[in-house]
Amino acid sequence: MLDVLWLIPAFPLAGFLIILLLGRRLGEPLAGWIATLMVAASFVVSVGVYIDMLGMSSEERSSVDVIFTWIPVGALHVDLALLADPLSIIMCLFVTGVGALIHLYSIGYMHGDPKFTKFFLYLNLFVFAMLLLVLGENMLVTFLGWEGVGTCSYFLIAFWHTRESAATAGKKAFVTNRIGDWGFMMAMFLTFSTVGSLSFGVLNNNAQSGLLSPTTATAIAALLFVGAVGKSAQLPLFIWLPDAMAGPTPVSALIHAATMVTAGVYLMVRVNPVLTVANDWIGPTIAWVGVLTAFFAATIALAQTDIKRVLAYSTVSQLGFMFLAIGTGAYVAAVFHMITHAFFKALLFLGSGSVIHGMHDEQDMRKMGKLAKLMPITCGTFIIGWLAIAGVPPFAGFWSKDEILLFAGAESWALYVLIYATALLTALYMTRQVIMTFFGTARWESHADEHGAHGDTKPHESSPLMLIPLVILGVLAIFGGLMQLPHLGIIPDEWEHHLEHFLEPVVGFGEADITNTWADDHLVLLLILAIVCSFVGIVIAWLIYQKQRIKAFEPKLFAAGWYYDTAITWFMGNPGRKGFEATAAFDATVIDGAANGTSVVVRETATEVRKAETGYVRQYASIIGIGVVLLLGWFVVIRGII
Repeated sequence: MLDVLWLIPAFPLAGFLIILLLGRRLGEPLAGWIATLMVAASFVVSVGVYIDMLGMSSEERSSVDVIFTWIPVGALHVDLALLADPLSIIMCLFVTGVGALIHLYSIGYMHGDPKFTKFFLYLNLFVFAMLLLVLGENMLVTFLGWEGVGTCSYFLIAFWHTRESAATAGKKAFVTNRIGDWGFMMAMFLTFSTVGSLSFGVLNNNAQSGLLSPTTATAIAALLFVGAVGKSAQLPLFIWLPDAMAGPTPVSALIHAATMVTAGVYLMVRVNPVLTVANDWIGPTIAWVGVLTAFFAATIALAQTDIKRVLAYSTVSQLGFMFLAIGTGAYVAAVFHMITHAFFKALLFLGSGSVIHGMHDEQDMRKMGKLAKLMPITCGTFIIGWLAIAGVPPFAGFWSKDEILLFAGAESWALYVLIYATALLTALYMTRQVIMTFFGTARWESHADEHGAHGDTKPHESSPLMLIPLVILGVLAIFGGLMQLPHLGIIPDEWEHHLEHFLEPVVGFGEADITNTWADDHLVLLLILAIVCSFVGIVIAWLIYQKQRIKAFEPKLFAAGWYYDTAITWFMGNPGRKGFEATAAFDATVIDGAANGTSVVVRETATEVRKAETGYVRQYASIIGIGVVLLLGWFVVIRGII
């Protein structure tokens, strides 16, 4: 199967081209089925490659497929090459697997939309770009996919561009990501100037062999981290992601769960040897950015009323967990949580889309409630996603989150306490969302006449096309943790740490060793604390929102996102705009003025000098004679030569 690795990105690309050329003829729903089958075919090939790798030794689990020579310019030689190794194939598996389910869901969700065909055109192109990103053997191929998902996210977030909020959100995502992209580009330039190649393999080998100095490694790592912060929505560049909710719900699931936002985490894991040999402050910086982002976003989610914005801030927070793992050297835990997050967050987003669809486009949770009986399958699967993200055993999120807590405890008590508090808040705000949406009182009845949406029609369950992906994702959210079970002494050894053993060739050099640390010695205690954390958050939320025995704590500060986005908007519209205008004026008057002034001086001087060219020989002879006299005067009088 490694010989047909190129088929993984080729299938979505083929789907894009088919819909591009024949989209109007295909129409609805055929265009959607073709797009879905192409991503599903890509998933099948990914499974085949994964099975092949399972039968190989760790040294053999890496293969490069050169499609063609892309840039042969002097010392810069770049191939359009694909890299198949445990990390890239794991990424392909959940990108294509979850992506195919989202495509299937979209056939039902986008039914009747006048731009149905164009939506699936963008979805296939998005998946192709994401696969190119994770399969890239070198930085330039990865950057091509990196920019591709950025461009497609603009198309998809602003899909309903006639809505001002959607158009603005699309532009905001595009512009914000460009800031992070600057860091990626600078890292590429520095990498080529240092090692003479853009290949990840060459860069990582230089780091492992000691040929890359700590200072250079630090610079490359810091610049790549800037790119990762932009793409994976960490402080201070997270502001684009909550606004991305303006796009269709399947877009939210695709961007926020399995694909685009995980690109930054993937990039950091890919260059883990560089992070390992970099200066000591790089790791703690990444860890603290992650934990602060996680806690910050969790507090904001606690007071949101839009069902999708709760999940958006939850995504920012969960990505913070992954960056905390990377900063503490827990690369396996970062990938593990990335996978489980893809399962339960895609489930939650698609579940929220089912609720919105059944509520006739209502997204305000204050106008919902008691939907469990009317939408039983949506409710049941959403509860599975809730228990997984809340960290309740034995659901998938419990195992991946607990591993991150373990490494945080081994690294720093401050990190552990803050991420533990974040985990508690996660259980609290997700329980709040479940209660406000599916339990409590049926508040939708008192808002039946608003927005012209409900009328006398009750909320209803979604179509089978939308429910089947929910059920499949629900199963994955329950059993996904089996891929990386810890050593507890109660299960067969071959079932333990499967993901860690599979990823060992990629992360073995950089993975932190916490053996015999306090956290490792008290593994069971930390496991119990993680379980207590989840149940405490759930119980508190139940007492507040279901039993109403405790007053809800939802300060306006949290609801307004700590006024962070408002502050940036004000700055950009006032001193920022004035600063940009002053810069433009300086460029037009000083920079352009200097260039234009130089050309004017040269032109006027040349005009005056040209007048001396009369064409008379006697005039030229006179000038030569005067010159000779002046030279003689210089040598005799000034230089004293007799």
